[in-house]
Amino acid sequence: MKNFKTIQLGHSGPFVSKLGLGCMRMSSIWGGNTPDETESIATIHEALDSGINFLNTGDFYGAGHNEMLVGKAIKGRRDDAFISVKFGAIFHNGQWLGLDLRPIAIKNFVNYSLNRLGIETIDLYQPSRMDDSVPVEDIIGTVADLIKEGKVRHIGVSEITAEQLRKANDIHPISALEIGYSLADRQIESELLPTAKELSIGVIAFANTAEGLLTGELKAPLPENDYRNHFSRFKGENLINNLEKVEVLKQVASDKGVTPAQLAIAWVNAQGEQIMPLVSMSRRSRLPENIAAMHIEFTPEEMNTLNITFAIGAIHGGTYLQR
Repeated sequence: MKNFKTIQLGHSGPFVSKLGLGCMRMSSIWGGNTPDETESIATIHEALDSGINFLNTGDFYGAGHNEMLVGKAIKGRRDDAFISVKFGAIFHNGQWLGLDLRPIAIKNFVNYSLNRLGIETIDLYQPSRMDDSVPVEDIIGTVADLIKEGKVRHIGVSEITAEQLRKANDIHPISALEIGYSLADRQIESELLPTAKELSIGVIAFANTAEGLLTGELKAPLPENDYRNHFSRFKGENLINNLEKVEVLKQVASDKGVTPAQLAIAWVNAQGEQIMPLVSMSRRSRLPENIAAMHIEFTPEEMNTLNITFAIGAIHGGTYLQR
């Protein structure tokens, strides 16, 4: 894979690039402007050319727009791409309405996704969250049936508890867990991450910069129209406290000659061979810096400084990742 480091998804699952490309920002999700489609497709092409083959989308990203865009990008290059699709989230006019993970809905969703993507089989299919109103057996069992039908190759899960992960894996081998993970969001280290490692499940880690908190570019207070004002960690004294922690990250990054965002991605990458940083991009200009982040190494002192500064609970306030 063009000498790109790989990660295995599952005990005997496929090998994919250690860096994943999140395609969500290539579509309008929260009612904002849709990024330039030509540039987005060019970004996917350049990622594939560089050896990044893991493309992550969702059937609810841009109400299907994202899948159609990915479908255009991989036309004629299906064998170069590993397609991961999330399903089950219901939106209307950019507003979250809830989940629908009934078996009949899943069977409907997959057919629409296959059509929009223009492919015969989805490589990794995963519920976006678990719906407490539908038994795990029904959700995972339905996707397992889709594997038998040839519509899906591997099963993933997202934003799930350690107990749910074990239960899902007992029903059918789970290849990947997609979850938010960063220096600012380390709660999964207590139970969920060790469980995934024990079960040989690959971890697809998104939100590596914690919605921009770890980029070193934020200043308090945020503009009134910034969507992050909905999250308590970006408000008032919480944000001031959190930005003080980010100053440490900025200093370590400066000393290494890299950006804080690169260092945040590198930290996630350094947490284990079974962990893939999933980085959202919609512009080719972002690719070189994110690929370079995968080659950053830490001294024990640097890692210790970051781990102490960003210990669990050090970041004040919650986000959508902390339900």
